[in-house]
Amino acid sequence: MQQVHPAALQLSQRLRQLRQQRPRLTQQMVAEALSAEQSLSAATVSSWENLTLPKLPPLYRLDAYARFFCTPRSTAGPPKLYQKAELTPDELQAYEKLQAELERLRSAVSTGEMTDTEQDETTDVEIVNRSWHFLDGARVTFVCAKLPVDETGPFGNSSNPNYTELQTYADIDALIELFGHVRAENPKAMVRFRTPSEVEPDELVGHLVLLGGVVWNEITERLSKMAHLPVKQITDAALTSGDIFVAEVDGVDQQFWPKWTDESMTTLTEDVGLLARVPNPLNASRTLTICNGIHSRGVYGVVRSLTDAEVREDNERYISTQFGDAKSFAILATVTVIRDKAMTPNFNGPDVILYRWPDAA
Repeated sequence: MQQVHPAALQLSQRLRQLRQQRPRLTQQMVAEALSAEQSLSAATVSSWENLTLPKLPPLYRLDAYARFFCTPRSTAGPPKLYQKAELTPDELQAYEKLQAELERLRSAVSTGEMTDTEQDETTDVEIVNRSWHFLDGARVTFVCAKLPVDETGPFGNSSNPNYTELQTYADIDALIELFGHVRAENPKAMVRFRTPSEVEPDELVGHLVLLGGVVWNEITERLSKMAHLPVKQITDAALTSGDIFVAEVDGVDQQFWPKWTDESMTTLTEDVGLLARVPNPLNASRTLTICNGIHSRGVYGVVRSLTDAEVREDNERYISTQFGDAKSFAILATVTVIRDKAMTPNFNGPDVILYRWPDAA
């Protein structure tokens, strides 16, 4: 594997971070703004932000980056690159600081050196994407299915003195895991969870996170169709415990099934989970994220793929490498089950990714 200088990765991470701190600023928009001085393509900007094998921008481009990101005026309207003479005293000071930082990182790569002090100064740079951090601060609503009455335990009965409302929710493990993580990532945002019957119209036009499949969650079924996801679930008489996934591969519908210890389906060994993100069909400036599975372990596994501290950075890098700045993507992944526990899938592992869309291969 090709070795990449730490400073090169720090530089690519910093350039990506600068752009993502400006809501809805794409690589294409950065390229168009910097093209005011010399033509630049979005593909080149992407290569500078690549978190695996980044390319080094020339010094004059780093100077332009510093001028572009030193002032919020650059993106107050159509993205615009200002000249130094147009900057205010405060903006000029911010420009000089940012230019020095970017040039220092590039110089460290060019010379092959990086001092201990320089490494310490870069430790606060965001390492990878944070899929559950929403820069716009908009509300986030989880929609989790409610169990049918005949599927709930005694504590899910409201007539029981020990009634516990959460025991009426499906995929409660996934909900608790992800709800806490999203709250931590977005401390100033309103984050709530609802059952399909409780969701308010205003909540449907924010960031939406749908947990579980279509059988008990009609909102998942409706929005999945509106989003034109290439993955669907169908019922098959051979599997009574869940619905299998189907996606078109090379023009042919391919089915994705769980695995068991034997044909009697007594012990689940592999489930299938779906992680999908698209623009919210009801408000394209917000996101719709679907965490689904054939069974509950598939749902929990794909939720953990971006919350588990042991593997989430690897999985974030995978998403960044495969899909770049694409606003829509979907992954079907194997979720291994060991001693009844769902293991967190590492998207870089062999035979973990069953299907991805769009396919970058």
